[in-house]
Amino acid sequence: MATREYLVDAPGLMSELGDSRLRVIDATAFLRREVAGGPYEVEGGRLNFDEAHIPGAVFADIPGELSEPASRFNFTVPGPERFAVAMGALGVGPSTRVVAYSSDAPMWACRIWWLLRYFGFDDVRVLDGGLASWRKAGYPLSTETAATAPAPFVAKVRPELLATKDDILAVLAGRGTCLVNALSPETFRGEVNPYFRPGRIPGSLNVPAHNLIDQHTGCFRPAFELAAELGDLAHAGQPTPAIVYCGGGISATVDIFALAILGRDDVRLYDGSLNEWSADPRLALEVG
Repeated sequence: MATREYLVDAPGLMSELGDSRLRVIDATAFLRREVAGGPYEVEGGRLNFDEAHIPGAVFADIPGELSEPASRFNFTVPGPERFAVAMGALGVGPSTRVVAYSSDAPMWACRIWWLLRYFGFDDVRVLDGGLASWRKAGYPLSTETAATAPAPFVAKVRPELLATKDDILAVLAGRGTCLVNALSPETFRGEVNPYFRPGRIPGSLNVPAHNLIDQHTGCFRPAFELAAELGDLAHAGQPTPAIVYCGGGISATVDIFALAILGRDDVRLYDGSLNEWSADPRLALEVG
């Protein structure tokens, strides 16, 4: 049976504003790309947040404070101490409840949702439709910085939610795990090469993250449509483990989030994704 407790709509969030336990987090970031193509430039969404955000919201810097600075890849999961400091500074602690949203693509809010769960924090939801749904409902916006008291966030890593390159190698050596690529069909087939060697990890399935979102509203599609899109993956209690990846570990969290709201919360994220995999010329990629 599908569940939706990981999502909250704009009226639902509006009814909760003012609750002292609530922390609303704007996770906006952007992948800027020249019209003529070429690599993406990662840009934090702080300026966008300063221009307009949900009243009382705080800003989470995914490309900066919430990524590992020692990694040569964008968006690498930070260490537990770094994450705890960043979350504590945003006022997230044991007695708080979090709603994450983003101004543009929902993948940034889903990344915050995943990070919090990976570090042992479960009371987190995503605003369905993001800031656009809030605007469409006619609710107020703010330019003020919320005065949020720091909180004692304690990171408790759940290693079972993360996959490494070694785990992927073990899958390719014959262990029964389903690999899911969350990128567009064109990128999956190797026809588009945004910032890594073209292709996919051998044996992967393609469930594009954008197929799980209603392109008119920016909201997640209804549960029965998600189930149809995700197929056998959507079955809670599915005996075959699954690992989802993308380019840099961001859009893959949309697939993982959709599976969670359908009742399957045991799916792992390959955080390095194609950024890491394609950087090693010894590792195979399939095309076509």
